[in-house]
Amino acid sequence: MTHKAYSVAILGATGLVGRTMLEVLDERDFPVHEIIPLASERSRGREIKFRGNTFLTEVPSSEVFSRADIALFSAGAGASRQWAPVAAEAGAIVIDNSSAFRMEPEVPLVVPEVNPDAIFGSDGRPGRIIANPNCSTIQMVVVLKPLHDRYHIRRVVVSTYQSVTGKGKAGRDALEDELTGRISESFVHVHQIAFNAIPHIDVFLENGYTKEEMKMVNETRKIMGEESLSISPTTVRIPVYGGHGEALNIEFDNDFDTEEVKELLAGASGISVEDNPSDNVYPMPLTSYEKDEVFVGRIRRDYWQPKTLNMWIVADNLRKGAATNAVQIAEKLIEALG
Repeated sequence: MTHKAYSVAILGATGLVGRTMLEVLDERDFPVHEIIPLASERSRGREIKFRGNTFLTEVPSSEVFSRADIALFSAGAGASRQWAPVAAEAGAIVIDNSSAFRMEPEVPLVVPEVNPDAIFGSDGRPGRIIANPNCSTIQMVVVLKPLHDRYHIRRVVVSTYQSVTGKGKAGRDALEDELTGRISESFVHVHQIAFNAIPHIDVFLENGYTKEEMKMVNETRKIMGEESLSISPTTVRIPVYGGHGEALNIEFDNDFDTEEVKELLAGASGISVEDNPSDNVYPMPLTSYEKDEVFVGRIRRDYWQPKTLNMWIVADNLRKGAATNAVQIAEKLIEALG
């Protein structure tokens, strides 16, 4: 990979995240020589527009991946397990947005603001497969990292308020159908999502937590390199179209000054502080819509627990929670590889 423009394959190019990846590549002026849109057989031949050019959607194969320098995957864990090793063997570097490889010890799990060095092995070469974390994990660790470096985190209690687009187009369509009175007997979100809040994302595990909740625990520990970090999550789906909210209660080993916390976060990469409650200024899902930052507000001391901080954070789950993070990883790759 020595050329200055890159051939980029996108598996899942016709889905919500795949289309957002195309938008982010364009907006961030990523040096693209060719887009190779990939999807299932039923989408073969569909036209994908990028920077004034038209590309026809293909189905994945070793031959197709041999044309790619970088492959962005967002077609689900099953497709990733099937095709990521094929793409890597064919010569592409895979950045996978699914859960397929996140907890594999040899696969780096990367948020560029937190652990960019994990992209590269001890020999300075990138892994052939790089995992993109879960959307709710990404926005949380972006905020936790500078705080952990300064005060050392002992425990995090997190409650999420997650957009229906976390389930892709089907999740968005389900809300729209319900709002217009077309309620199915089989709910996409387990129960009716319109006018509701559902504390159930992914399947329940034997320990009583959902798979989504345990993703936040295990992925955060891996990304931050803190295997014993205490994280207590509750994940909730709410009827908004875009943007995940999270209420964080963070206990530190060291005490803090609230104003210093605000300054620290305001100066950290990828974070925008919006915290002026007296003027009703705080982040909301609409705040983050089609933006790449993690927005932070409601920063306040927990007066009933020593050395503990409360805050509210919001990020666009299709962008920073998926597409933007993947493209940022690709940017780190080409910075190093030329």
